[in-house]
Amino acid sequence: MTENQPLQPPQAQKQYTEKVLHGKTLPDDYAWLRNKQNRKVTAYLEAENAYAEARMAPLAGLRENLYNEMLSHIKQTDVSVPYRDGDWWYYTRTEEGRQYAIHCRTHGSPNATVDTPEQVILDGNKLAEGHPFFSIGATDITGDGRYLAYTTDTTGFRQYTLHIKDLVTAETLPGEVERVGSIVWASDGPTLFYTVEDEEQKRQYQLWKHALRTPHSADVLVYQENDERFNLAAGRTRDGMYLVMESASHTTAESWVLPANEPQGAFTLISPRKDEHEYYIDHRNGLWFIRTNDKGRNFRLVTAPAATPGPGHWAERIPHRADVMLEEIDLFAGFFIACEREEGLPRLRLWSFQNDGPEAAPAGEIRFPEPAYSAHPHINRIFDATTFRYAYQSLVTPSSVYEYDVPTGASTLLKQQEVPGGFDRSLYASERVNATAPDGVQVPVSLVYRMDKRKKGWNPIYVYGYGSYGYSLPLGFNSNRLSLLDRGIVMAYAHIRGGSDLGEPWHDAGKMLLKRNTFSDFIAVVEHLTGAGYGDPAKVAIEGGSAGGLLMGAVVNMRPDLFRAVVSHVPFVDVMNTMLDATLPLTVPEYEEWGNPNQAEYFHYMLSYSPYDNLKPASYPSMLVKTSLNDSQVMYWEPAKYVAKLRTLKTDNNPLLLVTNMQAGHGGSSGRYDYLKEIAFDYAFLLRQLGIV
Repeated sequence: MTENQPLQPPQAQKQYTEKVLHGKTLPDDYAWLRNKQNRKVTAYLEAENAYAEARMAPLAGLRENLYNEMLSHIKQTDVSVPYRDGDWWYYTRTEEGRQYAIHCRTHGSPNATVDTPEQVILDGNKLAEGHPFFSIGATDITGDGRYLAYTTDTTGFRQYTLHIKDLVTAETLPGEVERVGSIVWASDGPTLFYTVEDEEQKRQYQLWKHALRTPHSADVLVYQENDERFNLAAGRTRDGMYLVMESASHTTAESWVLPANEPQGAFTLISPRKDEHEYYIDHRNGLWFIRTNDKGRNFRLVTAPAATPGPGHWAERIPHRADVMLEEIDLFAGFFIACEREEGLPRLRLWSFQNDGPEAAPAGEIRFPEPAYSAHPHINRIFDATTFRYAYQSLVTPSSVYEYDVPTGASTLLKQQEVPGGFDRSLYASERVNATAPDGVQVPVSLVYRMDKRKKGWNPIYVYGYGSYGYSLPLGFNSNRLSLLDRGIVMAYAHIRGGSDLGEPWHDAGKMLLKRNTFSDFIAVVEHLTGAGYGDPAKVAIEGGSAGGLLMGAVVNMRPDLFRAVVSHVPFVDVMNTMLDATLPLTVPEYEEWGNPNQAEYFHYMLSYSPYDNLKPASYPSMLVKTSLNDSQVMYWEPAKYVAKLRTLKTDNNPLLLVTNMQAGHGGSSGRYDYLKEIAFDYAFLLRQLGIV
């Protein structure tokens, strides 16, 4: 290639294969990219990486500036709010220049002193040495504070290894267990329960029991879940009296319990599973508090005696409401917090118990001042507490931890994320608006922008969406976002159907045979925002990841003319081939979200929107597609195949970049500085495509 010749993208080899089902042929020229061990596959991914770097080379200075800008807004040496658990106060801290958090505690006091010195229990930086990726998964500490069980992942594939550490001697005990998910100690101290995932299906399917300082070969299998739709999890009630084993699919759940001081006993069932029935439990004073959707999709709260927990003994405490989603119950000795979602926003409502009995009365609500925000319980480990910690943030308010005094109703700010580098909150505004979907449904949209940069109909606009699995889109603060807002970009978050932003019916209206509502909602949001003057119709950028990457692929196929630039992270774009392969991790459980394509009705519906299968000759927007070689949720070959096929069909000269992180998983780089460089890459791409640089 001479200096004046344009860069040429890699061209993946075509090797024709096909599937025939329900009278349709699914051709596939790129199925060979699934073979991770084939050197030609990694060579292709590396060639795409090299091409992307070459295309982005003129923006090297901008990427560096963006990285430094974002870094300037981060307090690199910082410490979290300490929380009490037993006789100890726990916290994490970060140090400038180090990638990972350091997990610490002090005895008897939240502040380290000569009398209560800091004890480092896990240093992520030391544990990560020699590993390009590192993540701590689950943790649990014995009631006496001596033994720590924890799990680590060093590949990004989200397969975690169990370790046990003696916090008195600092010794990590010999023996490890692979593919561990949840972990919980019994109250006797020496007994640990843990779940293990199936190696092929990647679901937690076994519960094991381990006796401290014995070989893991002697561990006892307690339970095995054979239904491929279900995952196991183990935990403990907040009062510490019971261990809970939960088995749940996307639509059905059941719970088994065991007194925490009787680890040699047998788990007993609360209520047998019933299709489409979910329930979740906690315990107080001999009563089970059960959040259940037996009377409606938005859940209600009931109680039942510990000795007779079945539905025949359920007494209603909070009824089902069509317009309020009961998302969680945070239960304490003297009160509980009903975590609800109403009109698309979280609510924290206090109920106070009358003496020691089961009766509770509404006792107020924690109020929030902004039109769009996130609020949820923080870490509350003390059952007999008279205070309640919660986290609050918004699109313009940094992450904050408050302590609510139950007797007085007063909230005290314990810590707010410090944003150095000249952040002035008064320069930014957020709004909540509605867009009208094609069927007349009102779709909420949350917006944030810098007020002095906004001009009607002029601003570039960025729209983010997800819309799957009943996941409510959080509206948190992100200091990285300032690099876009300060350059005049209006940022919008679309609360489209498929999430549960407006309750479980909102989820139901965007899954299975109604999935296309998710895509038409998103298109309606973009059209509304540009039509109302929030942004320039010629400067629209969109972003989504995982199932949000499916959203990106679907809406681009439907309306390629609507968007200028697309950033798609680990996108679920090869829907048909993935959902027809039951050997892949997650496929069978996902039938409850997307449908089973082995059934003709679901097959044809899913085929109508599957991004890979609906690519066609057309002019497409500029696209940055990102994946990771060790992704366990959306396999790397989905975006790789998508880009390879799109290269042969697109009729435009807009950039199409595929970037594969060769040493990470679904969430990208694990180190905080490495991750920041990835964001700088994305932002530089967006700014160039939107004409800002």
